[in-house]
Amino acid sequence: MKILKFKKRYILPVLLAYFSFVNVSFSQDFFEIAKQIEIFTNVYKTVNQNYVDDLNPAELMDKSIKSMLAEVDPYTNFFNEQDVIKYKINNTGEYTGIGAMITRKEDKLIIKEPYKGFPADKAGLKAGDEIIQIGDVVIADFKDDASQLMKGAKNTKINLKFLRQGKPMNAQLVLDEVEVKAVPFFGKIDDKTGYIVLSQFNRKASSETKEALEKLKNDGATQIVLDLRGNPGGLLNEAVNICNLFVPKNEVIVTTKSKNEKYNNTYKTTREPIDTEIPIAIIVDGKSASASEIVSGALQDLDRAVIIGSRSFGKGLVQRPFDMTYGTQVKVTISKYYTPSGRCIQALNYSLKDKNGKAIRTDEKNYNAFKTRNGRTVYDGGGILPDVVMEETKTSKIAEALEKNDAIFNYVTNYYYKNPNLGDKIPTLTDADLADFKAFIKKEKININTETEVALKSMLEKAKKDNIDSAIANEYQQLLSAVQKSEETMIDKNSKEIKNLLLDEIIKRYQYKEGLYQYYIKNNAEVKKAVTLLNDKTAFSKILK
Repeated sequence: MKILKFKKRYILPVLLAYFSFVNVSFSQDFFEIAKQIEIFTNVYKTVNQNYVDDLNPAELMDKSIKSMLAEVDPYTNFFNEQDVIKYKINNTGEYTGIGAMITRKEDKLIIKEPYKGFPADKAGLKAGDEIIQIGDVVIADFKDDASQLMKGAKNTKINLKFLRQGKPMNAQLVLDEVEVKAVPFFGKIDDKTGYIVLSQFNRKASSETKEALEKLKNDGATQIVLDLRGNPGGLLNEAVNICNLFVPKNEVIVTTKSKNEKYNNTYKTTREPIDTEIPIAIIVDGKSASASEIVSGALQDLDRAVIIGSRSFGKGLVQRPFDMTYGTQVKVTISKYYTPSGRCIQALNYSLKDKNGKAIRTDEKNYNAFKTRNGRTVYDGGGILPDVVMEETKTSKIAEALEKNDAIFNYVTNYYYKNPNLGDKIPTLTDADLADFKAFIKKEKININTETEVALKSMLEKAKKDNIDSAIANEYQQLLSAVQKSEETMIDKNSKEIKNLLLDEIIKRYQYKEGLYQYYIKNNAEVKKAVTLLNDKTAFSKILK
């Protein structure tokens, strides 16, 4: 209790003094801030003093702060001492690990994608393997971040137990340095078209992109397709440097705007470019975010590239970490990104929420018009809208649900072990394969869980609380069957998209990501469209001018 008195006597006045001087804009809210801090302190102290059972003050405060920040936006986060250590490990770019994408499902760690040539791959682990034990630790009994159990010094040996198609197996991993390339693939599509895949904006993104560009130019490429699909972003300065490969020195690429003037910044190119004339087509999709949107948005506004695909994600909020006391840290959204024309990239307004507590997206009728350098009209509204929108590249709701619930992933895992000798052959998926996929979903009792199905199941849970579930059981089952039948119909309606998703996953299983990109060069719809447009100089120029 002495600690609590000390906190109130000394820390509270310091906090109040800090808030009163940090920014003039706070002065209007000073009384309210002071009032709420005092209320929170008193509640925290009173609960700790009087609650019937012993409480863990640190855990209670940790949950309180994280719950509070969850109401702000998904990117403003508090890191306790343990979080900070993990955060630093995960963001160094180079670290020792197993070299695989993994996810936790219930009591298992599931290998989603082993990276070619890294420890997991060398140990023979495959996508779909379910890790059940790491060393002496049984995953079902370990509730913390189990992936941390597979980190350590280089050459550390770790024994694993896992299930493969239900069969228990063992493997030994030897940890090694892992650094996934920002440019995992580049090559020639045809005699004059270079193709560069940029998958993330780590600290080597611009240097790897530059190297790829120079090699392709030396190999005869006179036009470039830059693929940013699925790229979640990363370092801002790397986005600026990548734009700098194609635009002159001292060009504005992005600005950040904040209510706090010191966070208002303009980011310009600082180097001599590689090529300011080479035609560029950039492919984006709904998973291209943040730095991907800076690159595509800036080069669109400067009329330097034609953007193809579907509207990007719309993540235009800038975060900055602040060190707190006792080794803790808070990452705060401090500003928003704006493209050279003045468009805000951010799609969702977290200060406005619907009745379900979800942030509201700007309605299309409220979009604002802006002008590119050549006078073309572009709009805000969140994310980057391509110059050439390909409707078929948008992800349907049923496809989102199938991916989210691992229906596609699990089916392809089963397919892989049924067809062990496929090698580098590319199968042609037919309607029979789609029927097999639907049968697999039924057999494995995979819940597709579209938004409608989730809402219906939620209604049943509420009915159970009200003790009326038995009264509506027949009607509920009829509705659920109707919804599931409609989901089957949606799969048929979007069969082409779903076959493509299945095929992408199949190719990755046998040929890794490199094989998928090789396939894209000749077969992907967006890549084909980009090449067609680049080859049609009149159409390409017309879009930009």
